Amino acid sequence: MTTPHVSLERVTGKIARRLLPFLLLMYVIAFLDRANVSFAKAAFQADTGLSDAAFALGAGLFFIGYALLEVPSNLMLHRFGAKVWMCRIMVTWGFASTAMIFAHTETSFYILRFLLGVAEAGFFPGVILYLTYWFPDQTRAKAMAIFYFGAPLAFIVGSPLSGLLLELDGFANWHGWQWMFAVEGLLAVVVGIWAYYYLDDKPKDAAWLNPDELRTLSQALTAQTSASHATGLLNTLCKPTTLYLCAIYCLIQASVYGVVFYLPSQIAALMRSKVGLQVGIVSAIPWLCALIATYKVCAWADRHGQRRIPAALCLLTGGLGIAASASVGTPLLGLLALCAAASGFIAVQPLFWTYPTKILSGPAAAGGIGLINSIGALGGFIAPNLRQWAEVHFGSPAAGLYVLAGLTVLAAAMILALDRLVLNAPHPHRKRPAANSF
Repeated sequence: MTTPHVSLERVTGKIARRLLPFLLLMYVIAFLDRANVSFAKAAFQADTGLSDAAFALGAGLFFIGYALLEVPSNLMLHRFGAKVWMCRIMVTWGFASTAMIFAHTETSFYILRFLLGVAEAGFFPGVILYLTYWFPDQTRAKAMAIFYFGAPLAFIVGSPLSGLLLELDGFANWHGWQWMFAVEGLLAVVVGIWAYYYLDDKPKDAAWLNPDELRTLSQALTAQTSASHATGLLNTLCKPTTLYLCAIYCLIQASVYGVVFYLPSQIAALMRSKVGLQVGIVSAIPWLCALIATYKVCAWADRHGQRRIPAALCLLTGGLGIAASASVGTPLLGLLALCAAASGFIAVQPLFWTYPTKILSGPAAAGGIGLINSIGALGGFIAPNLRQWAEVHFGSPAAGLYVLAGLTVLAAAMILALDRLVLNAPHPHRKRPAANSF
């Protein structure tokens, strides 16, 4: 008796429903814990006497610790499995984030931000690697787009939450920013422990996939692996393709965090209000736009097999938005500009990640993805410090935004040249993949 054929679309749809909501929850908490310092900025500086330059340095130091351990952390995930390593990452970063309640001086702020980066290192590239175990290339852009909802959702949900927690200032003799760091940090600890019991390391470990579904998925993943570039880890880390992708991602991340770390205070300035619940609610609007844009753009990209052109257009839209936000004269136009910036910078990222995950596999993928994200993380260090330098050097609060907008134009140009100059591959629009069901 022959077993009925199970379509790949049905299998990946089932996997998406099982894994993506939980991975999305993890990313929401991760992004919230790394970026909630943006909500604490005004109150934190007022209570501790931290200067703008010290805040920019401390905000960026997260990414130095993060970058240093990205590659070894991703190799550890490949070796020990996702459930153990994701649990370790989330629990340690949760405690590090909670410890921010003790950051009363510049030195303690610097140390704790650095340690938070060390603890979280490997989470994002680990999930990107983990998705390659479960989703073939033709459905991966949409899967990554859903995972990337974590960034805008962190602000859609986290902006009002952070604003509300800041308004607990004085309760139990704690500052509002202490309540914010404590509550949001402990959330990571709880979800990290849950991850150990919920995640399966590989499809073969998933009792919720039947043999026919597992066979269909394995055939698709095996065919994809045999077509990928099988190179050693060291060669992968040093090859021009990997380094070119590192440079692009660094520019993207510099643009992203140039917005993220200052968006609440920028919204507050537009509203002529302090950062609290009201500003938190309004700050969620650009990220709601980013969520919708990411889904629509990546669904279109998967449907048409096109990644390069929409990725470049997303960057140009984000760059135009960030530049316009510095020069518009009304709160409404300023908010619309920030909506364009957030949408472009978030939507481009899952499109970008389809390139390294397509050409790398096995340990080379673990190391290569880790290195790309590690170098990209340096963009998060560059962004606040470059913005602060430009504002001081040119004597204008708009100068930093114009410089960051220029970086996005360069990133867009590099993405447009990606297929011909680096991958030497045919343009994706010449091959239309099958539609997917999730």
